[in-house]
Amino acid sequence: MVRSRLLLALSVSLPVAACSVGPDYRPATPSALGVPEAYSVPAGAAAPADLTAWWTSFDDPLLASIVERARAGNLDIAQAAARLRQARESLVQSRANLLPSVSGSGGYTRSFDLAGANTVTLPDGTITSISRSAGDSFSIGGDVSYQVGLFGEIRRTVEASRAQYAASGYDLATVQLSAQSEAARNYVLARLYQQQLANARSSLTIQDDNLEIAGFRVQAGLVSSIDSEQARSQRAQTAATIPTIEQNYNAAVSRIGVLTGQAPGALKAELAAVRPIPRGPASVAVGIPADALRNRPDVRAAERNLAAATAQIGVAKAALYPALAISGSVSTNASVVGGLFEQIAGQLFAGVTQAIFNGGRLRAQVRSNEAVADAAFAAYKGTVLTGLEDVENAIVALDAAQRRAREFAVALDAANNSAILSRSSYRAGLTDFTTLNTTETSLLSARNGLAQAQSDQAQALIQLYLALGGGWDAAAGAPQAAQGR
Repeated sequence: MVRSRLLLALSVSLPVAACSVGPDYRPATPSALGVPEAYSVPAGAAAPADLTAWWTSFDDPLLASIVERARAGNLDIAQAAARLRQARESLVQSRANLLPSVSGSGGYTRSFDLAGANTVTLPDGTITSISRSAGDSFSIGGDVSYQVGLFGEIRRTVEASRAQYAASGYDLATVQLSAQSEAARNYVLARLYQQQLANARSSLTIQDDNLEIAGFRVQAGLVSSIDSEQARSQRAQTAATIPTIEQNYNAAVSRIGVLTGQAPGALKAELAAVRPIPRGPASVAVGIPADALRNRPDVRAAERNLAAATAQIGVAKAALYPALAISGSVSTNASVVGGLFEQIAGQLFAGVTQAIFNGGRLRAQVRSNEAVADAAFAAYKGTVLTGLEDVENAIVALDAAQRRAREFAVALDAANNSAILSRSSYRAGLTDFTTLNTTETSLLSARNGLAQAQSDQAQALIQLYLALGGGWDAAAGAPQAAQGR
């Protein structure tokens, strides 16, 4: 009888709870977010290519291996994965509030009757009594409680938790993308510093030869000692750049080690062999702005945070209305186990609570949550606009680096020819050392300029891949579990 009444109460209350107060979340339109139809810089409108594994486009197996290791072992990713698991359990807890809470209890009691007990004298003279058992008692009970949520506060809470869970998944993807691009960027820097070291050491070899020739010419009385001093100064200045380059190289390699979840020096031996600066494709199809925003996990995370903040307004508004709670209990007891179900007693209680006076606290909470939602929308729009800015800046940076590389290639060819002619002329006594020094300096500058432009080109390409949301499967949505963690 009690069970049927409890089920009846729940069946009546569940339809009533279908009413949810507060605003229903609707995604903002691109125009409301300030998204233009096209970029303000030259960019092809072709559909973007699959950038899930963009690092393979550089055709550098070691670079690809390092990025994959960063994806698997980076500790920032591990922290984001833990936060995702935490959000998932919060969602489970919120969903549990949609169901009744049931608990049970059981007990056993043995009673003793001391009347007519036998008296016994112990060896030490103590007199005690041994009682006779009078009977046993068994009991079983159960309690059930259910918070109805007449105005949708529970469902709004679940809605907010679900959105926060999705946002945590997109946050995990964002951290993955950042770790991957950072590992690739430092790999490019390591190769740049190797090239700069090679350029400096090659120049030192030539400058040592120039210094020797200048010394011979001074001893022969053909030139003044100014030539040898200029040669010595030039060599020292070139040698002084090497410690700084070595320091920068060590920092880049150490950073790669940490980004892959290892000690700073873990990859030094693997990166010791000098390899060229990686070069990716000359161009990348970027599509239209809306394509980039759909692929960027940080934009999706901001949108889900806005959805969660909107749901929290409904939670706060529901607190202004009555709250219904239903509880019931059943119990039975008997002297033998077999008689437990012969007589069952129970009770059912339904209570409604309503806040009457709280000094405006509940309405202030509603306004506070509305302000949080407004801030979340501003953050969402800011993330969208920043994403578009990242794409445009990366497009311009890639084009600028490519143009600089072409010009430095011409400059290097000219500087190399000029240096060869100047060396021959100086050895033959047809030119002074100042001219030779100028051409040698121009040659080293052109070599380093070309290497820097190639590095900038690779880094701009990496930045463009990151700005376009490359490095994860956008079609699959937010990571729903911390796999491998």
